[in-house]
Amino acid sequence: MKRRSLPVAAAFAATAALLLTACGSGDDGSNDNNEIAGADRGKETPSESAEPSGAPAEGKPDGVDVSLPKDMNLVFDWEKPEDENEAAAMSDVANFFRAIYRGVDKRTTKDASVTAYATGDGLNYAETQINAWIDGGWTATGTLRHYDATTRSSANGNSVEVAFCADAGEFYGKEIKTGKVLKTEPSIEDFDHYKIIMVKYPTGTGLWQASKVFVETKAAKCR
Repeated sequence: MKRRSLPVAAAFAATAALLLTACGSGDDGSNDNNEIAGADRGKETPSESAEPSGAPAEGKPDGVDVSLPKDMNLVFDWEKPEDENEAAAMSDVANFFRAIYRGVDKRTTKDASVTAYATGDGLNYAETQINAWIDGGWTATGTLRHYDATTRSSANGNSVEVAFCADAGEFYGKEIKTGKVLKTEPSIEDFDHYKIIMVKYPTGTGLWQASKVFVETKAAKCR
C-alpha cells in the first residue's frame, strides 16, 4: 500500500470543530423512531440528479460538470440499492465528493458543482475542505476509494443517510508550486467512515444534496 497524503490529513484536521459531534461517538444519526438527523433541514438552489455512482462521472451527468483530472481518481466501489430514492441519493453522494475535489483542482469553493450537491452544513464542510487544500498550496493525485456503503431512508422519504468507508492509502497531496507528491507511512489514518445525510431538493428533478457530514477518522472497521 502507498502512503496517505499530508493534505488529506490536514484537511480533516481543519474541519475538526465541525466533525466533533460524530467522530468516534458511535452515533448513527438516528433516534428510536428511526428518524435521520438533519432530515428537516432547508435546501439551497441547484440543478438535476445524477447517474450511477459506481463509475467516475464523465462530462455533465445532470447538467453540472463534475469532471476531474485524469490523475485524480475517485472510485465508488458499491452496489446501487433497489430503492429509487436511495439509489439517487447514493449517486449524488459520489457527485458531492467529485464536486469537492473539482473545487480543489479549480482552486475555488464557487464551482457550480459544489452548490449543486451541497447545502447547509454539507456546503460548509465542502468549502472548509476545499479551502484547506487551497491554503496548503496542494492539489490531489491518485485513487481515493469509497466502499461498504449502506443506505437508510427517513419516514417521509425526503432524506437518506448514506454510510460508507473511504481508503486514502493511494490518494496523495501534491504541491502545486513544485509538483512534489507528499507521502507518509501507511497507517490507520488512511481510513475514514462517513455518514452523509442527503436531502431531496423539492422540485421534482431528482437532485439530492449533502446537508450534514459525519466523519469517524482512523476507522478500524474500514481497514
